[in-house]
Amino acid sequence: MTIHSSSGSLITTIDNKVATVEFGHPASNSFPRVLLDSLSSEINNLSVNEAVNVIVLKSKGTAAFCAGASFEELLAVTNQEEGLEFFSGFAYLINAMRSCSKLIIGRVHGKTVGGGVGIAAACDYVFATATASVKLSELAIGIGPFVIEPAVSRKIGKTAMTEMTLAAHEWKSAAWAQQKGLYAEVFETTELLDTAVTDFSSKLASYNSEALFEMKKVIWDGTENWESLLLERAAITGQLVLSDFTRKALAEFKK
Repeated sequence: MTIHSSSGSLITTIDNKVATVEFGHPASNSFPRVLLDSLSSEINNLSVNEAVNVIVLKSKGTAAFCAGASFEELLAVTNQEEGLEFFSGFAYLINAMRSCSKLIIGRVHGKTVGGGVGIAAACDYVFATATASVKLSELAIGIGPFVIEPAVSRKIGKTAMTEMTLAAHEWKSAAWAQQKGLYAEVFETTELLDTAVTDFSSKLASYNSEALFEMKKVIWDGTENWESLLLERAAITGQLVLSDFTRKALAEFKK
């Protein structure tokens, strides 16, 4: 799949049973809903592609890995139905990654915020650079990381997730993220990062596909209720985004 539009880009290449999926958007690789849906659909398609054993998920450029949900679309939400629709995009994406039959390797080359942290947490194994700091800033605008919380808590634990959430203005370093389990390995340069991603994904893709599939099921055992849970969380956020606090906070960002 190759998509280029004002809503961003999505490019997939397949080589030796490794599918590399790259998403991009001019606004720090943030996600408008149409790009979220495209990525979810692509993950679902690759899940049933017999030519693929492993997926590498990366983003475009050399700056931010992912700025989370599109700020422009967040500002456009005017009622609870629109709020649910907006925030359910990440619910569908995380569930697509969770239920995908292929193992997903994350390549995080820079800072990531909010929903981007959720994407990293939904990967099965993550490589990052030393500049790939993370932040959950949702409380600062009156909402919370409710949709991505199950994925983040599953990966780093409830205590570390709480620390990130309550310190909404604070960046956590890549070293902190590795210590807590969000990142498996951290590298000083993108060159070293890319070498590690290529070597690891190639080795993994050479293994028995049936064993990889069974391992994927084991890794995500106990998350079957997420199909409904994440949508319930999206509804909570969709309601909160209409609060006076959030409306005022968003108005400040527009200035």
